[in-house]
Formats: sequence, C-alpha cells, structure tokens
Amino acid sequence: MALDQYTYVFVIGTFFAMLDAYNNGANDVANAWATSVSSRSIAYGQAMIFGTVFEMLGAITVGARTADTIKNGIIPNSAFRENAGVQMLAFTCALAAASSWVMWCTRHSAHVSSTYSLISAVAGVGVATVGASQVQWGWNNGKGLGAIFAGLGMAPAISAGFGATIFMLIKLVVHIRKTPVPWALYSSPFFFLIAGTVCTLSIVYKGSPNLGLNKKPAWYIAAVTMGTGSGLCILSAIFFVPFVHAKVMKKDYTIKWWMFILGPSLLKRPAPADAQTANVPNYAVVQDDKEGESSIPQKYVSRDDEIKTCTDETLPVAVSDKQNKKSLAVTETAQLSYKELVAHGEDKLHAKLRKKKGPIGWAMRTLHDNRIGAGKIYELHNIKAMVKRIPAMIVCGALYGLHYDIHAAQTGISGTPDGKRMQRVYAHAEKYPNEVEHTYSFVQILTACTASFAHGANDIGNSVGPWAVIYSAWNTGNAAASKAPVPIWQLAVLSATISLGLLTYGYNIMKVMGNKITYHSPSRGCSMEMGAAITVLVFSQFSLPVSTSMCITGATVGVGLCNGTLKAVNWQRVGLLLLSWIATIPVVGTLGGILMGLFLNAPHFF
Repeated sequence: MALDQYTYVFVIGTFFAMLDAYNNGANDVANAWATSVSSRSIAYGQAMIFGTVFEMLGAITVGARTADTIKNGIIPNSAFRENAGVQMLAFTCALAAASSWVMWCTRHSAHVSSTYSLISAVAGVGVATVGASQVQWGWNNGKGLGAIFAGLGMAPAISAGFGATIFMLIKLVVHIRKTPVPWALYSSPFFFLIAGTVCTLSIVYKGSPNLGLNKKPAWYIAAVTMGTGSGLCILSAIFFVPFVHAKVMKKDYTIKWWMFILGPSLLKRPAPADAQTANVPNYAVVQDDKEGESSIPQKYVSRDDEIKTCTDETLPVAVSDKQNKKSLAVTETAQLSYKELVAHGEDKLHAKLRKKKGPIGWAMRTLHDNRIGAGKIYELHNIKAMVKRIPAMIVCGALYGLHYDIHAAQTGISGTPDGKRMQRVYAHAEKYPNEVEHTYSFVQILTACTASFAHGANDIGNSVGPWAVIYSAWNTGNAAASKAPVPIWQLAVLSATISLGLLTYGYNIMKVMGNKITYHSPSRGCSMEMGAAITVLVFSQFSLPVSTSMCITGATVGVGLCNGTLKAVNWQRVGLLLLSWIATIPVVGTLGGILMGLFLNAPHFF
C-alpha cells in the first residue's frame, strides 16, 4: 500500500535527488570533460552534446548495479525494522546534505567528489538513525564503507598508472621519432582498438541486470568484445587513416570533414600545387590574442591625483586632458588587485557577448540595459526591470558557459602568483607538433565518450540509489522492497539532469581543472581519459562506487609526471583537491547526521 501520508517526503527527496544529479554534472562530469576541452580536441558545445548522449547510455545500460551498493551496502534494511517512513526520511536527509555541500562547492569553484559526498552523508544518517553499530564500516563483501573508502587512495594511484602507461606508449611509439607524424597516423587504429574494446567490455560483460548480458558465456563475451574493438580498428584504418593522411601528410587544405567517407580513394587524391602547411588547429594552451588587446589593465595616478585606468598599450604615452587642454604625465603605475583583474576580464567578455547576435547577445544586452535602480525592489521602475531581467537571466544561465573562455581562466592572470605558477608548469612540458596532436584529437573524442559512458555507469548510483529507496518505500509501503532493481525511468531522468548540470554550470569547475593541473594536449588528454575510464570500469565491475573525478585527476597527474620532472605539475592545485576531498567526509557526514537527528527526534504535537 502506498504511503500517501509521506508524499511530501517523496517530493522533497525527489527534489534533492535531482539537485544532487545536477551538481554531479556541474562538478564531476565537468571535471571529466575538462580534459578534452583543455586539450582543444573538442569545443565546449560539442562536449555538451557527446556528454549528454553517453552519460545517458552509460547510466541506463550499466548504472543499475553500482546503484545497489550505495542503496543497500551501507545501511542494512533490517536496521529500519520495516519502518518505511523512517527509511524515506533517512535517505532524503542524506541527499539534502550531499547536494547542499556539492552545490556550495561548485558555486565557489571547489572541486569535490559527489560520490564520497553521498557516501559520507549516508553514513552520517545511518549513525543518527540506527546507531554506529549498524553502519557497515568494514569491507562487507565489497559493499561496506571500508571497501568504498579504499578507493580514495587506490583509484587515483591506479588511474595515474594506467594514464602514464598509455602516454608513455604513445611517447615511445610516436613522440620520440624523428618523423613522428607518420608514426602517429599509422598507429592510430591501435588506440581506436583499445578505446572500442574497453567501452564494449563495460556494456557486454557488466551490462544492466535487465539486459542480462553479464550472464552470457565467457566465449560470447570475448567474441563480442574483441569483435567490436577489431571492427572499429578496421573502420579507422579504412576511413580515418586516408582522411588524415590527405589532410596532414599531403597538406591538402581542400579536404572537408565529410570526405572521410571516400576512404582509400583519398590516398590517390592529388594535393594542391600550392600546399605548404597542413591545415590543422593550433593546440597550444597559450595562444596569441588576435585582437591585440591587453587583458591586464593598470592604474596610473595623474598630476591631479585623479585615478584613471588605461591598458598596457597606453601606459608609455602621456594622457591628454581634453577639458583643460594640458598634458598629464604618468607619475605612478600599480597593478590592480586580483579581484579587479578578474572583474576586468569578465567585463571584457560581457562586452563581447553584448555584441553577438542571437539569444546570448539579447540576454546580455537586456541585463546590461535593465539594471535594478535606486530604491526598494518593489518600486515600479524596479519591478519593470525585473520582469525584463528574469527571462534574460534564464537564457544567460543556459548559454553563458558556451561562450566562457575556459583556457584563459585555466592559464591564470599574467602578473599574479597564479599566472607565474602556471607559466612555470607549462615551461617544463614538452610541446609536440600540431600535426601529431591533430591525429590524437580524433582518438581523444572517442576516449572522452568512453570516459563519459563510464561516468554514467558508475556515478549515476550516487543520486539514483537513495532516490530508488525513497520511491520504492513510498510506492509500496514496505522498507524491504527497496532491494528491488532500480527502474530504468529513474536512471533516465537523473542522467538527463546530470547533462543539464554539465551544460549550464560545468564551466565553473572546468576553469580550475585541466590545464590548471598540468599542460594538456590531445595525445596527453586521450591517455588521461582512457586511464580514468579503465579504472572506473574496473571498480564498477566489483560494484564499488568510485569517484570519476579522482580517477581523471590521478591520471592527469600521472601523465604530467611523464614530462620527467615534478615541476610539470601544479602541486598547489593538487593539494587543494586532496584537501577538499578529505574535508568532504567529516563535513557531509556531520551535516547528514544532524539533519536526520533533528527531524527524527523532533517533538510531535499531534
């Protein structure tokens, strides 16, 4: 029988489950795609499309098994003594604590693990509900807190090993060669083979319980997995290699993207007589400002002690006072504060957006022209301004990230300690030819999709596990029914919410990840993503929730160390990441326990 009297608990729990999924996308998924965007292999908008598709595929086809660990492995259902109402409240408080913490961290660009946030919240709620003795602190057949938190130390290290191994293979096969471009081209099908095999293995061998793929014989699993990977390898040799050969080796600038369908015939296609350089993008992290504008304003104090602002270009020139028609010599220069520099950069970006056509330009112009004036908010002129601002704010919130300069934010502001630190990090990373990196940019798109699939398979359990408990207890009135498989529709709803978080607010985490840790390029990026994807799938195979963000961070550090020096890694950023991960456990656990204790022991007046 449905617990209609607890419908409000189900509604609140649903809200926090979706909020947790949204923050998961804005925090964890953004970190995963930061590698591809940082390497310039894929644009932010393209990352949103691929992320949405593969997150949903991974969640729906594979995600149910990992959801079961958080759902039943930490607090045993017997501890609730068949009280479905208490069980609903417990997991609602856990979702509230975890989603609130990750939301606050995302707002302040602090990267944390949504996986460990929810696990800590569930543990805290368990202590407040049934006591510390009932919480599964040990291994518990791979489902207890001991097994889950073991991944806190193991996952980054294992991922670093996988990522470094793959990149060193690329380095030995390609980068150290005297002619690296042909080696990169002709070895690329092998990396397509690896990516295709890993992705297929995760679907076929693990599978969703509803599909029953994991019950197939071993020979069937091996045949399908290797067959799919080999098929992708053959297709890349037939279509990808001739296409890149014509574009990079022959330097044919007339090649269009759709011509890959011509396959081997492109090998006989004559190159233009005036072909001199390959028409490939510039994958350098730091690129010249095409507009020639300085992004660092400075202050000067004139003879009249009036503080004005000018750009670097105007500093050497005396300033003309049009009113008094006299020259004011620059007597003092001083760098703006860090906050002023950041604000100046945002003002430049907003000025450019206001000039754009389309929804984002309209929204930015509307917000700029309809500011809240003096007086109370309920005054007529402010009410009119607010009515115009609300739809513009919605449009801006949805599209702002697509136009945000993530690379400029990652490299830091020149002249500040952060900017100098990133210059040192980049100086110790070897730069490889754009023609070579262009080859791996295609491979990285596949590895990024594999990583996104792995994230959907693993981290969807963060939100859907507790939500499945709440829904099942409310729908059946029986706490024990929460052991039932997670419905596919719940996986679909939350995976779509994860994608929404990535689309609208992922840029706020991307700007402090990727190149903020070490120098990125397509060959490095595909190694990082593949190492992280393999690690996540290994942990998922044993139904152990593991943070994708920890895996990609570990792989990033591992690949960064392949430069041969510790100076190629921004250890300050790595230290801040470790601090935020560790702080998450006591903060969220305490918050979840306090919420549950307050609601569970609140006085009843009826």
